[in-house]
Amino acid sequence: MNEAIRNLEPKNLWGNFSDLNAVPRGSKKEERVIEFMKDFGKNLGLETLEDEVGNVIIRKPATSGMENRKGIILQSHLDMVHQKNNDTNFDFDTQGIEMYIDGDWVRANGTTLGADNGLGVATIMAILESDTIEHPYIDALFTIDEETGMTGAIGLKGGVLEGEILLNLDTEEDDEIGVGCAGGIDVTATRNYTAENTSSNSEAYKITVKGLKGGHSGMEIHLGWGNANKMMNRIYMK
Repeated sequence: MNEAIRNLEPKNLWGNFSDLNAVPRGSKKEERVIEFMKDFGKNLGLETLEDEVGNVIIRKPATSGMENRKGIILQSHLDMVHQKNNDTNFDFDTQGIEMYIDGDWVRANGTTLGADNGLGVATIMAILESDTIEHPYIDALFTIDEETGMTGAIGLKGGVLEGEILLNLDTEEDDEIGVGCAGGIDVTATRNYTAENTSSNSEAYKITVKGLKGGHSGMEIHLGWGNANKMMNRIYMK
């Protein structure tokens, strides 16, 4: 891992992010990062547990004088979108993210970086290992599978967490705080069809939808930009 990234400030955050990014952690393949986080908590001497679906919870007692404050839940998700460029040779099941500094930016070599939500996880890790930050009781909640189903958050059982105020460290802007949530819904669409044999003189076509603006379906959905999945489905339904 690039030592120049570990020397970025604040060093404890970037060091934790570097350690985290060395662990394969694609959505629905979080076994290694779950063990990584459990080892992290136990090595700090903190109560650490894994729930039935794979979420990791690390508890940290309040610092002196903060015992009567309301407990805080700090939450981030462990998984990342694992995508690479077509010309990049990379195995997300076995390799850690290859990071480098490009001017004012930290980037990945031909793959997604994992800052969503790796920087949130690294921030919580830095708080957990700090012996100088004053804080009330902390439940550090690291959920799984946020990117492809929210199954970690959905599977979290009531009564496991003791904190009263939840802070989710998964956002696009470092100078904004979002209150509330628009919610989400899963849709499964099915359609019956009958396969037909094709003649030898049939022609096949490849349909590609491209040239769209892209964007995050959660943060930019209100802009009304084109969605390649929806457009392709409209073509198929004709």
